[in-house]
Amino acid sequence: MSALPGSRYVSLTTFRRSGVAVPTPVWAAPDGGDLVVWTRADSGKVKRLRHTGRVTVALCDVRGNLQGEAVDAQARLLPPEEWPTALRALARRYGWQWRITYGAGRLVGILRRRERRAVIRISPA
Repeated sequence: MSALPGSRYVSLTTFRRSGVAVPTPVWAAPDGGDLVVWTRADSGKVKRLRHTGRVTVALCDVRGNLQGEAVDAQARLLPPEEWPTALRALARRYGWQWRITYGAGRLVGILRRRERRAVIRISPA
């Protein structure tokens, strides 16, 4: 699983209740044997993960065009107390781009007085 982020993007495919697959290109960073992803808490992928943790991941480009075979995995939303480790992994992987993106998101959260982000841990199935 940790070999997947060989490109800047990973296609995270979540599943609707009807079973329809919904792929989304995301940044993902290795953290131990897992991958971690940071996203908006009100995104469709987070809503779908609340229903089922079954996902697939594959290398992709920025537009989501697959560049490798999909791998079955399990995903779960992390509680805020587990975020620091995951966020450090993302900071190591994406460097200054992560710091700018994360900083802007935190600023918006502070101004709106609520956290609008979620962290997802993806483990091999």
